[in-house]
Amino acid sequence: MPFPADPLLPHARRRAFVRTAALAALLAPWAAHAAGLGVLVTDARGAPLADAVAYAVPLTAGAPVASATASARAAIDQVDREFTPLVTVVQTGTRVSFPNKDDVEHDVYSFSPAKRFELKLYSGVPSQPVVFDKAGLAVLGCNIHDSMVAYVLVVDTPHFAKTDRSGQAAFGRLPAGEYRVAVWHRAMRRPENHPQQTARIAAAGPDLPPLRFALPTGDGR
Repeated sequence: MPFPADPLLPHARRRAFVRTAALAALLAPWAAHAAGLGVLVTDARGAPLADAVAYAVPLTAGAPVASATASARAAIDQVDREFTPLVTVVQTGTRVSFPNKDDVEHDVYSFSPAKRFELKLYSGVPSQPVVFDKAGLAVLGCNIHDSMVAYVLVVDTPHFAKTDRSGQAAFGRLPAGEYRVAVWHRAMRRPENHPQQTARIAAAGPDLPPLRFALPTGDGR
């Protein structure tokens, strides 16, 4: 004898589907940005290198490599006749301001192919930021104070980080896919070469162990 159909069954199935859909929506960002990735950068002898730049470029087919949005901003201050920070990394298209917090005027410039500009003698904050619209390294100086120097590395990816005193940097959680991870440090013997490795981020799983880079520096270490 067949059992009668349960009139509540369709409603129960609908409620279960709604709960499943809600859970999937809640977990979707974690699936898309499933695993963290970092680097450990040292010199050839194993001593940690601070202020090294690491950046991850997506290699997965169809992954966008877009310029920075119009709201992307950075600042490089002048304090006690020094640039701070010494090293800055930005995505292509970022607007960078140069506040002068000293009681003397500065004349900030770069003759680097990645960005040529000059902010003639000024105090305070220039009215317009400088747009770094080409990937590459820009070395900054001051026409008045020759000891002042700073570095801006412009990269074609939003995934970048700078190492701390322990030589470590983390990108955080990245979208699943394959990446080319490259590093740069101002003391490298050939700073135009950026050592690189590849890493694959799975759609789910724990954070990956840091990628290790040992860089030959100009002092022979």
